[in-house]
Amino acid sequence: MSERKVLNKYYPPDFDPSKIPRMKLPKNRQYTVRLMAPFNMKCTTCGEYIYKGKKFNARKEDVENSDYLGIRIYRFYIKCTRCLAEISFKTDPKNTDYEIEAGATRNFMALKMAEEQAVREEEERKEEESTNPMKLLENRTKASKREIEQMEDLEELRDLNRRQLAVEYDSMLAQYTEDSATRAAREKAEDEAEIRASFKPSALRTVTEEVVEDDDAPPAKLAKIAPSKKLASFAPSSSSMVSKLANAVVSKKAGAYSSKIALAVKPKSDTAKPAAAKGLSSLCAYSSASSDSDS
Repeated sequence: MSERKVLNKYYPPDFDPSKIPRMKLPKNRQYTVRLMAPFNMKCTTCGEYIYKGKKFNARKEDVENSDYLGIRIYRFYIKCTRCLAEISFKTDPKNTDYEIEAGATRNFMALKMAEEQAVREEEERKEEESTNPMKLLENRTKASKREIEQMEDLEELRDLNRRQLAVEYDSMLAQYTEDSATRAAREKAEDEAEIRASFKPSALRTVTEEVVEDDDAPPAKLAKIAPSKKLASFAPSSSSMVSKLANAVVSKKAGAYSSKIALAVKPKSDTAKPAAAKGLSSLCAYSSASSDSDS
């Protein structure tokens, strides 16, 4: 079975194209084409508006005995969407546009008319200059004056641009960025200083309290050992007396030693003079005891 869409077909060796019978078609045959409305129009039969760009199935034919510089002109037939009346228009190669023929009227188009008016004025001006030399000179003078005014306006704009270029936006943006970075660094430093300040005073207060407590403790201890130091200040300085005291404490005079311990542990409430007197009496007792033992 052959393919449905083929590009190459088989031609037998004895194929002769001249033997194929040709169809006899009319000279000006109409073709059905799909097109869009080239402009806004209004049906003259029912008054229906047909807008530009609306699609139609149109019939196309050649306009007989009419062309523009060898360019063929075509005619199109469409039907109104409401009353099915036939509307015809043809191409206009001269104006690169379309021209309505029958069945409808073209709506007003301000832009197209303005362009046509400008073209007509330009043609009239050129024709007048070609026939009137004084008009040509006047037009040239006006053109030169207008050109000078345009140059002055251009110089003013250039001066304005130079004044505006004096402001360097890049440097301003860079400075703003730098100021932002500096401000951020300063804020960070201030935050760190506040944190250090919030922690430092409490530490100092703690150390101060500890130092005060340490300074208050030693006087109590010194108060307890004060009597022993005072007794030691009344001890005899001679070596013989020290040796005698040592022998008396070690050997025989246990009672005297116990009395010495009692005197050493005596409370602080006693006055200094009685303590000194008792210390002297005890020393005298020690000396008498030692002299008796020697004898």
